[in-house]
Amino acid sequence: MNRWIIIGMLVVAQHVTPQCGNGSSSSSGVPQNMVVINLNAGPTGDAFNVPFVSVTVCLPGQTSGCQTIDGVEVDTGSSGLRLLSSALTVALPRQTTSSGSAVVECFPFQDGYTWGPVATADIRVGSEQAGSVPIQIIGASGTPAAPDSCTSSGGAAENTLDTLGANGILGVGIFRQDCGPACGFVGSSNPGLYYACGSSGCQITTESLTQQLQNPVWMFPQDNNGVLIQLPNVTPPGQVQASGLLFFGIGTQSNNALGNANVFTLDNSGNMTTTFGSTRSPGFIDSGSNGYYFLDTANTQIPTCADIKDFYCPTGTLTLSAGNIGANGRSNTVSFSIANADNFLNLPDSLLPQIGGPFAGYFDWGLPFFYGRSVFTAIEGQSTSGGVGPYFAY
Repeated sequence: MNRWIIIGMLVVAQHVTPQCGNGSSSSSGVPQNMVVINLNAGPTGDAFNVPFVSVTVCLPGQTSGCQTIDGVEVDTGSSGLRLLSSALTVALPRQTTSSGSAVVECFPFQDGYTWGPVATADIRVGSEQAGSVPIQIIGASGTPAAPDSCTSSGGAAENTLDTLGANGILGVGIFRQDCGPACGFVGSSNPGLYYACGSSGCQITTESLTQQLQNPVWMFPQDNNGVLIQLPNVTPPGQVQASGLLFFGIGTQSNNALGNANVFTLDNSGNMTTTFGSTRSPGFIDSGSNGYYFLDTANTQIPTCADIKDFYCPTGTLTLSAGNIGANGRSNTVSFSIANADNFLNLPDSLLPQIGGPFAGYFDWGLPFFYGRSVFTAIEGQSTSGGVGPYFAY
């Protein structure tokens, strides 16, 4: 499995508000490690099951030249901050190779890819800050066209507001970097996420761990071992909007304790095992997916919708269950429901707890899994009260 999977992403951008300063503490009584998640349909009214937060970026090391960008999706299925160029007004310094070529990233999601240069910014989310973090500026003007080696996956380019649907993606997943050691390899072992773009075009290049896009959480000076997402329970068929909470750190403060949560350690690809009937598949928990995406009709016997093959459309609401098994042997059975998507997608509700669709060979516990739960995502190599990451816990 690719560490950057997002399924069925449908997100909507919100407004952009300039802001200066690098305040490091909360003056409103809100815990420093907490930020509000907004769940709504967004300004265009067509987002569902999407968590939004605000992110502030600043020129590296500066106390001015900052901007707060709303409508950034929280994604536990990827690592690194990606912002649309159209939403960004701060001129952040760009990363270059030793020969002066621009470093540009082609980052694949399940439903498409983002193409844009790598830049450096100080990042603040709530009152937590990380300095000099490599990020991606999606769709930046003047960037050469994506080469065939980037576009050949068949996914659509998601480089504009209309195609990405959000002002950015805040990847707070289980990995420290968005690629890892493989992007430092030369030759066919390099997955081809990073490119050196000069006068002769764009060529796949090596990218060291420190130069790659970083999960900003692990770069915080504290509360840096993972995240906790708490969302309210949502009663079917759904509701128009709600808010939840994103906590940084696991077991670092009284508000992010594991308590009696089950810890599921992960394999080298970042997966646990999920069983559905007699089928065993790699499973993962992903706030960036807007439904339960699992297996296919041949395995589930659930028909897809006639008009939208990305979703299941059973004749009636199905009550199902699947088992999660961690690499540590911890197991747990989860009950969930899948309803006919055609009955919901035209409703004004932006929280739909019974939406699902096919994802052959995998089991993706998307945002509906988070409703009514406390879900922890621990970062690789980081020590927590539940052991060293990576793991999921709930």
